[in-house]
Amino acid sequence: MIIGAFGQIGSELVVELRNIYGNENVFATDIKEPYEDMKKQGPWAVLDVLDTKRLVHYVIRHKITQIYHLAAVLSGNAEKIPIQAWHINMESLMNILDLAKEVPEINKIFWPSSIAVFGPTTPRQKTPQLTVTEPNTVYGISKLAGERWIEYYNQKYGLDIRSIRYPGLISYKTEPGGGTTDYAVEIFYEAIKNGSYECFLSENSYLPMQFMDDAIKATVTLMQTDKSKLSIQSSYNVGGISFSPKEIYEEIKIHLPEFKISYKPDFRQAIADSWPASIDDTVAQKDWGLKNVYDIKKLTEVMLRGVSEKFGKK
Repeated sequence: MIIGAFGQIGSELVVELRNIYGNENVFATDIKEPYEDMKKQGPWAVLDVLDTKRLVHYVIRHKITQIYHLAAVLSGNAEKIPIQAWHINMESLMNILDLAKEVPEINKIFWPSSIAVFGPTTPRQKTPQLTVTEPNTVYGISKLAGERWIEYYNQKYGLDIRSIRYPGLISYKTEPGGGTTDYAVEIFYEAIKNGSYECFLSENSYLPMQFMDDAIKATVTLMQTDKSKLSIQSSYNVGGISFSPKEIYEEIKIHLPEFKISYKPDFRQAIADSWPASIDDTVAQKDWGLKNVYDIKKLTEVMLRGVSEKFGKK
């Protein structure tokens, strides 16, 4: 069962899990209806994860054994509605944890954390797995609290909850959803549509990023790894690649020489400044074989091609 199945991560994770386990064995849910194509692929339902009665109903009815809980209010949007975002992010997670505690058929859960758990006191370069975590954003606070809760439930109740601290995720298949790293998706859309982009971060704001194919592969690999090999019971660092708006702009200009960029940092600049510039993910590499295929060159080529096809351009 995937909760938040029609968002940026979910829409691609659903496809991959159905490829592995079969269409009928992956139950996709979200607070909104899916695209028509996804409706035809396999079972789905509209579900508000805060509705515990319906959540329990679907878990029992569909004989769910694994849950991927992806629904959340992301960093940029959470700053606009802090109390509501905290409520949604935390209560939804606690609903899942308590459900898993009471339903023994649920044997594995995935819940995404984020580099947002880090803060201005965290080492910014090659941020280690175990380090200072003092986030100063609502999203980061909720993700850090979630990490502590999943480790507690793993240890206290013997559950198997796994997590990745995702960096910024880049995909052409779904449009941005209100995150601080979304400029790295928006820039490709604007390059193709308008030939120019006004970036909400400054040109030298380095942040860790990961192409969605690598993120999906990492998620599936972690979930398929034998539990005995996992040394982290909270959330694993995953670094991907680090670049700045200026660097991705220059890479795009190789393909689109007329492309222009300007910079107008907004409130998300302070969020970006509090996050790491690069991540040390050697623990994930050692425990479950994390590997990234996409560098900035390959990522740019695939994104430009994918966005161009989406808009019917060559």
